Amino acid sequence: MQLTKHWAAQLDDYAIDLAWSHDGALLAAASGAGPVSLFAAANGARKHELPGHAGGTNCLAWMPARQETGDGGQESGEIPLAPASRPLSPAILATGGQDGAVKFWDAAAGQHTATAALGSTWVEHVAWRPVQGTENSEPKTDSPATTPSSVLRSPSPVLAAASGRKLVFLQPDGALAHTFNDAPKTLSALAWQPAGGCVAAAYFGGVCLWDADDFLAQKEFPYANGIHALVWSPDSKWLVSGNQDPSVHLWIPEKDIELHMSGYEGKVKFLSFDQTSRWLATSGGRECCVWDCTGDGPEGREPAMLPHEAPVCAVKFQNAHGLLATASADGVVQLWSPERAKPLRATVKMPGAATKLAWSPDDALLAIGSEKGAVYVLKCEA
Repeated sequence: MQLTKHWAAQLDDYAIDLAWSHDGALLAAASGAGPVSLFAAANGARKHELPGHAGGTNCLAWMPARQETGDGGQESGEIPLAPASRPLSPAILATGGQDGAVKFWDAAAGQHTATAALGSTWVEHVAWRPVQGTENSEPKTDSPATTPSSVLRSPSPVLAAASGRKLVFLQPDGALAHTFNDAPKTLSALAWQPAGGCVAAAYFGGVCLWDADDFLAQKEFPYANGIHALVWSPDSKWLVSGNQDPSVHLWIPEKDIELHMSGYEGKVKFLSFDQTSRWLATSGGRECCVWDCTGDGPEGREPAMLPHEAPVCAVKFQNAHGLLATASADGVVQLWSPERAKPLRATVKMPGAATKLAWSPDDALLAIGSEKGAVYVLKCEA
């Protein structure tokens, strides 16, 4: 297994966020200074540079692709879908910035399409509702073969955005779909349940699960400390927080079960589940701790400890395969297979510490954003 350079590019400031388009053709990279670059995956050509946000861009997210059949997904005798309900372009990119706004962009054309002004507080988190039937979500029905297509049809796209204590849902045209009650403290993380039924919103003191359809609070989980990161397992069983205390806390929302793992060297800011929902990778020191979440969960088990020589600053499992990428503050990036007796698969040394890791949809390319503004795309080859 090896990582080899595919291409590299330079931003005008540190890379604050990275994300691949859902077809894998484009990589969006946000500079802390504001501009957002769209690079061609094939050769690194800068297709467009979007102006982003005055003062700086904080986050970005691609709208999930929606599949359209020749009849619009309708069976004979069904009432035709209204134009507003038809699938939209999968090349819609949303960004949040220090100007207190969420902006929407047509990535194919490189054009700004809409702005939602949320106030004077920075927009630090944006996340699209998962589309049912994709690799990261599950239909809510037990038997698709016996379910009307109107039930299986994906809901209209919606973007969750957090600005200070405010959480809102936005439509792709920038229209406000809903404003939730303010959180007790500043919202520090957002994570959609993979099935799309609710969004988890974290703040100092707890996590609230907001229903995506009726906008009511499904559950609230108190946690008496700061929360830096949230992640769901792909099977929607586990909701996990990385905490300031420093620790990792796990909930099984369906059963109101909680587990807690402490003893980390530092704050736990980065979390990632593998696609089987078995392995949970966590930062929090000079080792990446990987917990086995099968059965009753990791409490009482010893984690796999994947060592670095400097604090771990990013962790990311592949989308559909089992490799884990980790990065540390000394610029080292490593690949691991946690289930192996000898898990280390590859090591590369980058010129600067990574700020973000992102696997392409087919898991063939690993994008790395760095503190020095460089963006590297590496090929993962056997």
